[in-house]
Amino acid sequence: MNQQTYSPKDGVSPDLIVASVQMEPQVGQKADNISRSRALIEKAAAGGASIVVLPELTTSGYVFGSREEAFTLAEQIPEGDSTKVWSELAERLNIYIIAGIAERDGNRLYNSAVFLGPQGYLGVYRKLHLWNNEHLFFESGNLGLPVFDTEIGRLAAVICYDGWFPEVYRLLAMKGADIIGMPTNWVPMAGAQEGALAMANTLALANAHINGVNIVCANRIGTERDQLFIGRSLIVNARGECLAGPASPDQEEILYASINLKETRQAQHVNLFNSKLRDRRSDIYDPMLGTGWLPLPRH
Repeated sequence: MNQQTYSPKDGVSPDLIVASVQMEPQVGQKADNISRSRALIEKAAAGGASIVVLPELTTSGYVFGSREEAFTLAEQIPEGDSTKVWSELAERLNIYIIAGIAERDGNRLYNSAVFLGPQGYLGVYRKLHLWNNEHLFFESGNLGLPVFDTEIGRLAAVICYDGWFPEVYRLLAMKGADIIGMPTNWVPMAGAQEGALAMANTLALANAHINGVNIVCANRIGTERDQLFIGRSLIVNARGECLAGPASPDQEEILYASINLKETRQAQHVNLFNSKLRDRRSDIYDPMLGTGWLPLPRH
């Protein structure tokens, strides 16, 4: 597969550099995880990134032994330690950060992604589709699918298992998302053939293509309490082409790619006659799938 990464040594002046940070959080080691994420964000920014995406549950780890442990490692947003550190970095480095975090809201826990920018805290997305034992700790997301308008484009997020539901990407595309960050903790899929492209990678490529959106997937690595994580982070453009990755299955890495937003919006048009979003048969089905949301007006 054609891969393209960016280095400041290349002398290129891309429209927008995005970075996917593949790292290994340690369950329960919140302070260490925050410190490691800080170092990797600073490295990504030094590499030219304007948007940095971190894995799912970056600072808490993933395999909780109990709800009590999960609750202890979760934090309120934006008052919590992780959000404060990332917000300071985003402001100081003049970048945008999308990072997975265990969120505490009263007595409820959410598997969330927080958005930070040069002006500080932007908002949060709460994972809609919980995977396996996540049901023991988290509530399903209740904030819908927010899209954040920024000076560098429209940003959104999905988290891990959300990527198996095409409706999620389609609704974000209809709401005008340009770049979708995916904090994720992909695990091996039962029956997967050794050496084959990971199903999670295939789904990211397909959903980017059919919706005309860029997807920045940041997975974790390592084995945590007997659970293996597969790495294989990648960055996909709005034509469904892999710009960077898939990354290693077992090494920390930062992937970089250049994204052109003008080309992104053009990618939703296949030819003179066809548009992936405009051609939908709204006489047959509700274009916004009954959500009551309004699609972004297009000219």
